[in-house]
Amino acid sequence: MISQAPRLRIVFDTNVLLSLWVFADSRYAPLRGLMETGSLIALCNQDCLAEFERVLNYPEFELTIESQRVMLSEYGDLVSMIAKPAPKLEFPLPRCRDEDDQKFLELARDGAADYLLTGDKALLALARHKKLPKHISILTPDAFLCRSGFSPT
Repeated sequence: MISQAPRLRIVFDTNVLLSLWVFADSRYAPLRGLMETGSLIALCNQDCLAEFERVLNYPEFELTIESQRVMLSEYGDLVSMIAKPAPKLEFPLPRCRDEDDQKFLELARDGAADYLLTGDKALLALARHKKLPKHISILTPDAFLCRSGFSPT
């Protein structure tokens, strides 16, 4: 019997999603490819998806409504949506300095994520926090790609 490597469960913050979909950052292309092949399970919830949708509409990105729909659809096809657990099932998390980023920590907890990928300094500062569940690593996308052996460099 051939055993398959376990698929990693990943949460991407909105800035990483922008790098993947809006800016098509070639450094992160392996992440999108790993999602498309199913090697990574990208996790999302309604709060995080709503933020991505809202940010895609920022005027500085100059995205048409149609291109926003395409990006949301492509991303939606690749993610596993996670429902919010009952409050009694939640366990405590560190508090992020930026309250808007707390939802990514909650999603990582609720979806039993292995990694939360971000470039946000407030989230990265929590990487070694004592209340962060031991199974969740908070890393930059570059650090994840290097650590996982997926980096082209």
